[in-house]
Amino acid sequence: MALSYKARRRWSLVILLVGLPAYIVTAVTIVNWLERPPLVVELFVYIALGVVWAFPFKSVFRGIGQADPDAQPKD
Repeated sequence: MALSYKARRRWSLVILLVGLPAYIVTAVTIVNWLERPPLVVELFVYIALGVVWAFPFKSVFRGIGQADPDAQPKD
């Protein structure tokens, strides 16, 4: 079942408020386990974790910045 526009908007807010801080903590923890790798490796780890974090939520964030397609047109 597909989520409505309002539901996707709410879930995207929850994901950003809870998921983004969790991603930051996870990314910093993983880089700390590597005992300060070279800058290129560290950058690659941050980019890879960012893609892994955002990829599953791609469908939730799609079209959120646009007007509600189900809303009544304004005259």
